[in-house]
Amino acid sequence: MSRLDSFIRRMLAQRACLNWAAEAVADIAGPVLELGLGNGRTYDHLRELMPEREIYVFERAIGSFDRAHAMSLPPEKFLILGDIERTLVSAATRLPAKAALAHNDLGTSDANAYEVLASRMGVLLKQLMAPEGIIVSNIVLQVSGLISLDTPPGVKPGRYFIYRVDPGFR
Repeated sequence: MSRLDSFIRRMLAQRACLNWAAEAVADIAGPVLELGLGNGRTYDHLRELMPEREIYVFERAIGSFDRAHAMSLPPEKFLILGDIERTLVSAATRLPAKAALAHNDLGTSDANAYEVLASRMGVLLKQLMAPEGIIVSNIVLQVSGLISLDTPPGVKPGRYFIYRVDPGFR
């Protein structure tokens, strides 16, 4: 499969998962967390799906999103800059409530760093989530207290992952 075809399939899977998740959290109060801004397409999509929600965007540094379209930048008060582990740890004091939805689109081409990121990400995210909140992730999060859900129809298994926060686990 060409890289273009792979990219298109990944974007279709991402959109299907986010659309499903937005409906799944309709009755759960709380903001949305977007981990990684990139060029801002996903942030823009979340903003369109859930215009009434506050969407907090986590990004490494201002230079990290130079490629983002100007219309796809969050307001400064919703932009949290810095190392993802540090900013997620400190986010609990900045967020107005536990998050209803989180989208994790972080990654690295370094296999070892990827494994470490995956193991830490689930633990940190779970602490910021409302009971029964949804996490949509491009990486596997094997953490107790997260229930793995099936992806929407048409999404190839293993391309994207969806988790619900177990309301009885803290």
